[in-house]
Amino acid sequence: MSKLKEFINNPEYFITSPAAKGYLDWIPDKAYLRLLYHAKMKEICNIDHPVTYNEKMQWLKLHDRKPEYGRMVDKYEVRGFITEKLGEEYLIPCFGVFEKWEDIDFDSLPGEFVIKCTHDSGSVEICLDKNTWDKESARKRIELAMKRNYYKAYREWPYKDVKPRIIIEKYMVDESGDDLKDYKIMCFNGIAKLVEVHENRFTKGKEHTQTFYTREWEKLDITQEGCEPVSVASKRPKYLDRMLELSEMISKDMIHARIDWYLIKDRIYFGEITFYDGSGFERFTKKEYDKMLGDLIDLG
Repeated sequence: MSKLKEFINNPEYFITSPAAKGYLDWIPDKAYLRLLYHAKMKEICNIDHPVTYNEKMQWLKLHDRKPEYGRMVDKYEVRGFITEKLGEEYLIPCFGVFEKWEDIDFDSLPGEFVIKCTHDSGSVEICLDKNTWDKESARKRIELAMKRNYYKAYREWPYKDVKPRIIIEKYMVDESGDDLKDYKIMCFNGIAKLVEVHENRFTKGKEHTQTFYTREWEKLDITQEGCEPVSVASKRPKYLDRMLELSEMISKDMIHARIDWYLIKDRIYFGEITFYDGSGFERFTKKEYDKMLGDLIDLG
């Protein structure tokens, strides 16, 4: 009953659920995005003349379609891109990439690791101890994700033809011992202007926070629904300037991109490249924030 109520209270599920199965493939991208935006955001999307950040995310899905973006969102293929662009020293160690679950030799893996699908966003399984890990539950979730085409539900074009595979990486934590701060550098027309920091996202018993900073590390009031910022600004990362520099190297010829980094024991590690933060469906607590970030994107 609780799941039924959740489904009814979130009308976007009536769109994304059948869409993920391919039942709405017949709807053109532009019409589909307008429909989903209205269901999710409770307002009309000015997709032809976008003003806000979330509106511009939808415009970019339709008009900023460089072939190389598909490689950059593939969680395995992007490793080659980063190696060519920056060097392999920025990569989290990888234990392998696999076509299907049955190909994985779990006996050869260490006691802790991270499993992800290469073709989507959000399908992450963390093993902290192979002896107590619920392997069967993880298998079911990964195999379900392997059947999904992430493009179909949110029409993020770069994901359309990414081959579903499974990648296994080393489990990493920072100085906290149980967390991994996620430094998301938001680049606008090749310039790093904002830092979106996530803390305690996968830490049980602690509140997941999302905080925005300027590139000079000034804490901003920008907030999005469903996630509170830290009450006091975190300490400025030791290698923030280098993360900003690397992000600009990657996003040099891009209208907008979010480049994610981790900082562990004086080393910077690449996380991922995202072209549509929150897929353009994350509501800000104040409309002025949506407009503020939208003003930073020059669509030309």
